[in-house]
Amino acid sequence: MEKGIGVELATRSSIEMRNSVDDDEDLDCKVSFLRIVETFLRLFTIGLCVTALVIMLKNSEENEYGSVAYSDLGAFRYLVHANGICAGYSLFSVVIVVMPRPSTMPRAWAFFLLDQVLTYIILAAGAVLSEVLYLTEKGLPTAAWSSVCGSFGSFCHKIKASLAITFVAVICYILLSLISSYRLFSKYDSPSSQVNNSNKDIAAFNG
Repeated sequence: MEKGIGVELATRSSIEMRNSVDDDEDLDCKVSFLRIVETFLRLFTIGLCVTALVIMLKNSEENEYGSVAYSDLGAFRYLVHANGICAGYSLFSVVIVVMPRPSTMPRAWAFFLLDQVLTYIILAAGAVLSEVLYLTEKGLPTAAWSSVCGSFGSFCHKIKASLAITFVAVICYILLSLISSYRLFSKYDSPSSQVNNSNKDIAAFNG
């Protein structure tokens, strides 16, 4: 009887150990897949932001109607600065991601916060440029602002190209924000939860 119980316990223990190993392997595969996707997205955003930045920097046109350049409007300059900041951050972050270093809670929080901030920066740049592009195409009769794209078509085409690339970068940053959020909140509790858990432990100890 005791031998049968011992065999049953040993079998159950081996099954639980095998299940634990399988769970660990699945977790490792998921972490590796997320790291590959994250690395690709961060590298991809570098190319997108640099491309949008260069297109806007070289955007100028001169003809019989006059001359126009990206530096004439603050929205265009803001787009250049935003793309430059995002490209620099993407380069820095991809170096950190590919380094074989164990993840820690401060690092996870830093990526989460920075990804959120950069997403809003690049999104704001795209939104502002969209409004300015609409005004350059349609004009604003109430303010005596005529359409610019009719006279400077090449200039407006480059604006559209830079804007389209910027919004692709926005999508990439949204995906990166979701990945960093998942990595943070799937492994660590929020600060309020940690405080509540510590208070419960103290109360249980005092009781």
